[in-house]
Order: sequence, then structure tokens, then C-alpha cells
Amino acid sequence: MNGNGSVELNASVEQVWAKILNPEVLAECIMGCKELVLLEDGKYRADLAVGVAAVKGKYDATIQLADVEELKSYKLIVRGEGAPGFVEAEGLIELIPAEEGTTTLTYAYQAEVGGKVASIGQRMLGGVAKLLISDFFKKMKKQVENEQKTA
Repeated sequence: MNGNGSVELNASVEQVWAKILNPEVLAECIMGCKELVLLEDGKYRADLAVGVAAVKGKYDATIQLADVEELKSYKLIVRGEGAPGFVEAEGLIELIPAEEGTTTLTYAYQAEVGGKVASIGQRMLGGVAKLLISDFFKKMKKQVENEQKTA
């Protein structure tokens, strides 16, 4: 399954960049993330407990930041396995300076799932993927803009 979108953020590219690379912020924004542990530079182990439709379950995952272009973009690679099945996803996150002090964050992703979870059908999985991604960027927007209010 594939998808894309964008979100407008009331912060500079530098401020957004600092947030989207911060492991504590990533852990806060990833639905069901119980722990995010650094394995090596740009690569983390995550314990995820996802509770959406038939995708419910615990997943042992790795989350990696790759092809990092400072203040511009990076690729987010997620691989996870658990009792419900497996997921492999890759997303490209790009930052585009907008009006003064604002940033447009665009994203495009592709994901593949297998195992028991795949039996629920691509249509439902597409909806779950959109929910998880929408939730992530809603939380990221809140993280970025809350810091702006306190700055």
C-alpha cells in the first residue's frame, strides 16, 4: 500500500528538523511505542503495542533513519514482527520552507504487511495505515508547535 500527504507547521525548518530527528519526540509520536532504544547511529529498536482493528498486537521493530540530507529530508524505514504478522514500511519525509517561520512537511510512504494481519484485506489495512500515519503527524505538529508557544 502507498500513500502521501503534507502538513503545515508553524515553525522554521531548523526547529522542525530538530524535532523530527529527536528519538524522544519520535517515541511520543509513534502510536503504541512503549520504548525506543538506540542500537547504532540512526537506528532504533522499538517495542510497539498497536491496538487498531485486527492489527492489534505487540511488534518488535527496528526504526532506521537513512539517506539523511541535513534540514531537507530523510527516509524512515520500519521493520516489525509480532504475533499478528509483519510490517515493512519506508517513508520519505521532506521539509520545504514556506512563509516566514513556517515549514511544509511532505511525506510519501509504501508499506507491505504479511502473516495473519494480511488476511484482513488491503482495504482495511489501507485505512489502518492512514490512521497511524495521520496520528503520527498530528502528534508531531503538536510537539513542534507546543515548543513554539513556550519559546
